[in-house]
Amino acid sequence: MTRPAEPEKKRIRVRVHKNVALIRTAEPLMAEELLARKSLARWVVGRLSETVLLVRPGEPEAVVEELRRIGQTPRIVR
Repeated sequence: MTRPAEPEKKRIRVRVHKNVALIRTAEPLMAEELLARKSLARWVVGRLSETVLLVRPGEPEAVVEELRRIGQTPRIVR
């Protein structure tokens, strides 16, 4: 008796980041608006989801200051 063929399993590529800063927004539109600002976009390395942006290592203080300058109230979680 033969077994039915199992469906092919897809591998998911995973990257582990340590000691990184993230910007998490309440809505995807806010993340888009932040990326549209050249002053903030230069510090963003990538996008992890619709609402989470990965900040360049060593730059979180500059990002927090820029967010405050444009009227946002960032919450810092360590």
